[in-house]
Amino acid sequence: MEHLKTTLVKLYRRTASRKGRKRAGIVVAHAMLRIAYFLLTRKEMYVDLGKDYFDKQKETSIIRHSVRRPENLGYTVTITEAS
Repeated sequence: MEHLKTTLVKLYRRTASRKGRKRAGIVVAHAMLRIAYFLLTRKEMYVDLGKDYFDKQKETSIIRHSVRRPENLGYTVTITEAS
């Protein structure tokens, strides 16, 4: 259950920074209801999405943003994948 808390806390913080605290609370409540609905209808146990779920989901935009900032300051950036 600790992972669920972590995932929902990250969802809250991401949403609160963009839409405000009240809307973030509604978004988290909606996510909790959706989780409960799918667990009850499918009769499954909860499987955590992982700590870096949101980062994996938006990996390309994170990379693009991380490269763009130094380039705007006049630096050349090359990206190589870690082995």
